[in-house]
Amino acid sequence: MTPQEIKTALGAGLLSFPVTHFDAEGAFRPDSYQRHIDWLCGYEAPVLFAAGGTGEFFSLAPSEIPNIVKAAKEAANGRTAIVSGCGYGTEMAVEIARSAEKAGAEGILLLPHYLIDAPQEGLYAHVKRVCDSVGIGVMVYNRDNAVLKAETLARLCEVCPNLVGFKDGVGDIGQVRQVTALLGDRLTYLGGMPTAELFAEAYLGAGFTTYSSAVFNFVPELAVSFYKALRAGKHDECARILRDFFYPFMELRARRKGYAVAAVKAGVRLQGFEAGRVRAPLDDLTPAEEEILAKLIAPWRRQTAAAAE
Repeated sequence: MTPQEIKTALGAGLLSFPVTHFDAEGAFRPDSYQRHIDWLCGYEAPVLFAAGGTGEFFSLAPSEIPNIVKAAKEAANGRTAIVSGCGYGTEMAVEIARSAEKAGAEGILLLPHYLIDAPQEGLYAHVKRVCDSVGIGVMVYNRDNAVLKAETLARLCEVCPNLVGFKDGVGDIGQVRQVTALLGDRLTYLGGMPTAELFAEAYLGAGFTTYSSAVFNFVPELAVSFYKALRAGKHDECARILRDFFYPFMELRARRKGYAVAAVKAGVRLQGFEAGRVRAPLDDLTPAEEEILAKLIAPWRRQTAAAAE
């Protein structure tokens, strides 16, 4: 895909970040991962993000990322575009971006750099260097220590034609509305708060057309139903789904740091996929907490036998 084509795909529907599957020794498990990707491709997501935040990018070695991208590409088989996670310091991010492009990624999502805070001029140089290093589309993830001001983003848009997306994980609606008002349709805007459905209506009002759904990993039918209700302006339906599923899930997720990822991976296991444990420094849900999650997703459980096919 060209950068413009991936930009269009990003805005075409609900997005998601598949978890990365590991075996008992903690190594990448492509067979289970590809079965999971194949299942998700049947639920209308125009783009899936391999080795993204929910895919435990932060715990992966850079050398693992191309193999994960290749596995996702093979499983998607042209049905869904694959974007790769990318990040850390500038030099490492450039290496990851190039390796992901070589592995077949249609784009990259640039996650925050490692550890330190940086001034706007440094962030500008960081993003520009990554954009310049590849020919595929680049999306920036506005979060934590990598918060781009609207003016910085506008400068980058002037010099980086392959910068096509802006994902926000900060939740400052005033700030993101300033971005959308300043840049209009120059970028595709993606909601990226943990459990993005909780904020989707506010982001829609700020000019964001879509978001990435973590729960799409294990209840894709529910995630798509909420997205369609949101886009159709069915506020009562959105409120019902929030009450029945997302607020109870939020309570479970909030019990412990890292559960925004661990609870999603538990859901994937409960759907019959051998996704394995989360890698350190995260930790898994307790058995009692997994039972709470199992009851919550019971209406959307698939047959375990089908998951093993």
